Amino acid sequence: MNTQISRAFGNYPSLAGQTVFVTGGSSGIGADIVVAFARQGAKVGFTGRNVEAAAKVVADAKAVGPAPLFLKSDAADVEALRAAIAQTAASFGDIGVLINNVANDERHDIADVTQADFDWRIAVNLRPPFFAAQAVIEGMKRLGGGAIINLGSISWMIKGAGYPVYATCKSAMAGFTRSLARDLGKHSIRVNTLSPGWVMTEKQKNMWVDEAGEKLMDDNQCLPGRIVGADVAQLALYLAAEDSRMITAQDFIIDAGWT
Repeated sequence: MNTQISRAFGNYPSLAGQTVFVTGGSSGIGADIVVAFARQGAKVGFTGRNVEAAAKVVADAKAVGPAPLFLKSDAADVEALRAAIAQTAASFGDIGVLINNVANDERHDIADVTQADFDWRIAVNLRPPFFAAQAVIEGMKRLGGGAIINLGSISWMIKGAGYPVYATCKSAMAGFTRSLARDLGKHSIRVNTLSPGWVMTEKQKNMWVDEAGEKLMDDNQCLPGRIVGADVAQLALYLAAEDSRMITAQDFIIDAGWT
């Protein structure tokens, strides 16, 4: 069997014309998510810090669908995040799909973490999903429903070493998702977690995927090959579409069978 990602992508008519907001969409998994939603005919607003990388995402998305709106923003800046969400809604209409993707998995040793460092990691990995969700709720109510997808990680499930604050934040996504699902379900707003395994983004390959890492994946994944951003994006599409209208409060794992 060919283990390369198929180009015969699924089509979700309910996503055409939807307004979608993606945090951290200028690179990595987020960039693949932006392009995937554009391919479905969705109007996408996304944040990021790297203007040059974001320009490539915009070009890639325009090649397959509507041009997305890039809004430069630091993940830790809540007011900038709120402003980006408001600008996306003003440009495209109320946001029906929120993808809480932004995160920073920079390695750190527990002995070296200061209070300021801890607070920064929380501000980047845990605070944005909460305030982004808060900012889209009223618009989703006006639409009669919506979908919030929180990006988790298997890092804490496999007892990954070297990033205790990051892993703590990612484990919190499960509780955040289930709490929001209960609070918002009465408004037909669905909330789910999407937890990837080790995804072969350029950042991961350049910084952390070495011979030992390759062996770790070979030894622990049930499936051969490597997970790429498009694998995550395709499940995000399903969870955002009406096809999954009765699915909420769940954690979907894409890790080739590692956990």
